[in-house]
Amino acid sequence: MPDAIELLKIRRSVKPREMAGPGPSPAELETILTIGARVPDHGKLTPWRFIVFEGEARARAGEVIARVFARKNPQAAPTEIEVEKHRLMDAPLVIAVVSFTRPHPKVPHWEQELSAGASAMNIVTAATALGYGANWLTGWFAFDRDVLEGLGLKADEKLAGFIHIGTPAKASEDRPRPALADIVTRF
Repeated sequence: MPDAIELLKIRRSVKPREMAGPGPSPAELETILTIGARVPDHGKLTPWRFIVFEGEARARAGEVIARVFARKNPQAAPTEIEVEKHRLMDAPLVIAVVSFTRPHPKVPHWEQELSAGASAMNIVTAATALGYGANWLTGWFAFDRDVLEGLGLKADEKLAGFIHIGTPAKASEDRPRPALADIVTRF
């Protein structure tokens, strides 16, 4: 297992279709979620929460997604609707990071939303550190109010993303990364 700095230097996303079982054990899932909750959180507002989809829950979520898709796309072919049913089925575990903001005199909404993003990234990093593949994804359904309501989100909640976690089925290739000279300036 690489040390923390080496892990961060080599971390990369694994496509859910390139994941298989097993997924994290209950103890590993608890570790992942604990690390997901250990992020900068100005004002101790906890402006995020998690929804865990594993086993049959992934298929039930897919039914919600497909139902909304079919209603909003009456011309959709059955094969297209079937694709929507399987959105959360590739990885054995999917964690949704739900973001919400609260009025606060010192903590703007933007900062609270960034905390949810930090939470999602901690989940990805924790899963990677445990030897799993992970990928933070959204998609149309992550922004559709009808889908979000069907998944149990409240009207004032948004989805920061779905974190797909599983055992990599094959070695992943890295993608090109930006050169520091192109993205770093000094003041």
